[in-house]
Amino acid sequence: MSENIVLTTGVYDLIKDHVRRRKVTKTEEDILVEELKNASQVTRKELPEDVVTVDKMITVKTGEETKKITLVGPAKAKPNKNKYSVLSDLGIAIIGYKVGDIVKWPSKDGEVQYEILAVEALAN
Repeated sequence: MSENIVLTTGVYDLIKDHVRRRKVTKTEEDILVEELKNASQVTRKELPEDVVTVDKMITVKTGEETKKITLVGPAKAKPNKNKYSVLSDLGIAIIGYKVGDIVKWPSKDGEVQYEILAVEALAN
């Protein structure tokens, strides 16, 4: 697993504001505050291609289920079309991690484990 997540400055600020507004549980807040404290902030051009970020196609495995999703800004989320907000439970858990990482994240049903299998540019 990556030691530190890598975020663009815009995504970093969005998550920081989300935490500040208390939109997450206390457990999630503790995890996110620690991740943000150690995160590497980069410009969009400097972001490695295998890092989960907005507007990328991500293949993620949870348990026996594998699905392809796209992380988008909150206003563009359409879960029925596999477009999840970067601030959704799934988005906030995997943002900034890279291919090969396994992320453990708290949920109301117990801890969930996400394995990031692929990060791809969207087809234009």
